[in-house]
Order: sequence, then C-alpha cells, then structure tokens
Amino acid sequence: MHWIVALEGGPRRVNHASVSIGEFIYSFGGYCSFENYRVSRPIDIHVLNTNTLRWSLMPMKDQKYPQVPFQRYGHTAVAYENKVYIFGGRNDEMVCDILFCYDTRTNEWSTPSVSGNLPGARDGHSACIKDHYMYIFGGFEEAIDQFSCDVHCLNLKTMQWHFIHTLGTPPSYRDFHTATVINDRMYIYGGRGDVHSPYHSQEEIYCPKIVYLDLRTNQWVMPATIGKHPIGRRSHSAFVYNGLLWIFGGFNGILDLHFNDLHCFDPIRNIWQNIETHGTKPKIRRRQSCVVIGSKMFLFGGTCPSSNSSSNSSAPALLIDYNDTHVLDFSPSLKTLSILAVLKYNLDQSELPREVRFEIRMMVQENAISRPLSNMG
Repeated sequence: MHWIVALEGGPRRVNHASVSIGEFIYSFGGYCSFENYRVSRPIDIHVLNTNTLRWSLMPMKDQKYPQVPFQRYGHTAVAYENKVYIFGGRNDEMVCDILFCYDTRTNEWSTPSVSGNLPGARDGHSACIKDHYMYIFGGFEEAIDQFSCDVHCLNLKTMQWHFIHTLGTPPSYRDFHTATVINDRMYIYGGRGDVHSPYHSQEEIYCPKIVYLDLRTNQWVMPATIGKHPIGRRSHSAFVYNGLLWIFGGFNGILDLHFNDLHCFDPIRNIWQNIETHGTKPKIRRRQSCVVIGSKMFLFGGTCPSSNSSSNSSAPALLIDYNDTHVLDFSPSLKTLSILAVLKYNLDQSELPREVRFEIRMMVQENAISRPLSNMG
C-alpha cells in the first residue's frame, strides 16, 4: 500500500461532494475560504481524468438556480448509472431541499419530479446507494434548527421518497459523519453531535462507535468491535476497498485535532486496525474527498490549520484550503514501484519507453486549475 502521487494545482475546494463514473471523478461545489457564498451562482463541476491525473472545469450552459444547483457546501452526491444526484447543502444564506440530477453524457442538469415523504432541507448529512435506492441519514435540518438521526430513501426508478421507520437504537443525532454501504448494511461512523441533542448548543460530542443499519430488516445494530478504533471525528472520509471500510482524516473539535491517519474496519470480524502506508501521506485535513477506482484511492481538497497558527493564541486558527491531489495505490504493480524508484533516485529516463515517460510526467506535473496560495490576493 503506497502513496504514489502528490500533485498541486487541482481545484481548491473544501466540503465538496465527489463521485466516480468510469475512469473519471466528478467533484461538485464546495467552498474556498476567501470566496463569497452569499450569492447564488451556479455550482461548479471539476472532472479528474484518473489516467492522466489532469483536472478540468466543465463548461456549463447559462442557467441559474433553480434550473441548476447554486454553489454550495455540505451537500451529497451519489452516482447511479451515468447520472449524479445532488441533495441538500447550503451557501451562506440558505439551505436547499431540491433534488438535482446531472447527466454526465449530456452535461445537463435537471430537477426530477419526486413524490412521497420528502426530507427537509439540510446540510452535513450523508447519502449512499444500494441497488437503485439512495439513502439519506442525519445532517442538520435548517427549518427545525436541529440535528437529525432519521433515514430517508429515494427509489431512483420511481422517484418516490420514503421515510424509513427503523428498529433498534439509531446512531445519535449528528452531522458530518459518513455512511458507507457494504453488502446489505449501511455503516455510520463519526460525525458531530451535541450533549443536548437534537439541539445545537455548541457542546459538541464525537461518537467513536460504528453502527450499521441492516437494509433488509431496517434494524440498527452497534456491533461489538475489537482492535483500536479511531478517535471520534467529523468531516473525515470513508470508502470501501476489498470489502473493508476505510477511514481517513477528519477533525475532533473537543481535542482541536486534525488527522491524516488511515484506519480499516473489517465488517466480517468486526476488527479495527490502524494502517501504516508507504510513501508521503497527505497532510492533516478535514472536509476532503476520497474516491476509489480499481485498486487506487484518489484524495483531493480539504482544509487544515496553517502552520503559522499559534497554539497559544486565543484567536481561531487560520485555515489553509488545499488544492492537492493524492493517490493511494492499494496494490502497486512492479511497474509502478519501478517508476517510484526512478523518481526517488532521480534516475535517467531517456532510455525508458515513451509511454512510461509520459506516465512519469503526469505523476509529477502539477495541474493548473488553481494558483498557489502565495500568488493569491
């Protein structure tokens, strides 16, 4: 398991939502600390070609909200067939409850007609896909000013919403957790709750326990686990590889700690493991995206405190928004390991095959979507 790529110059985005379709990763919205999020400009879409590691900004038609989503953060995106469904999220003025659909083949937005028991407008919720159903859990609901622990389900064939009446003890009210489907279970990990939940009193709690919803019976289960589980956190990333659940990064507000650790949960044996990797791992961060394609995980964006922020100061830490892209190869080939050796020891590349030299260039050549922070003003 090896971090094989670290490139600057990608989209500088925090709290964005990303999916993979084929060999491409689509990243929707998010924010940068210095931008204005009070105006309802159209959401941006950045696309990563995972073969060339090049980012591009999709050109969009001249449409405005509510024909297309406004630029937002704290939303979710799921991929179903060749379409991406966006739900929730907010800018600095309002929260959205409209379901949007983006067709990757036509580069067009639509607002599908839905029926049933619709979820309220929220941000910081989770969304995941099982078969042709999209499940929504938790988040912070604007209209009632409370955290949620409800489950909603959208049938993507009939476009009908259902409120799921669950059994057992649900996860505590929370936002900025993760939900991940493995087999017939939706695993919930992390997130921010409140001592006085469902209310938001600023007395935060961070549950370190993993809970799953059995999607066949709608029963909540908190399995007894062994091994050292991650410290409770929010705004981390969760993804599945080889039937295992992986957790990267995040933030604990009580401890005021950002993370760049990698943890693995085995849902068969209920074992947690802290994973050590080779290569240069990404810096500590929260609100990044992690997307798996094949045997590689692509990580990009997020934010963390500036190294210039003083731990002794009472002022809030200055946050730095990242524009980097990292690749974790779970099973690097001999070719990949050889390329890494060429780069590490600065070996002569002139006699290498043309396609190998091209691959090396893509692994080290920075993108040009965003400028370095030192050049921004």
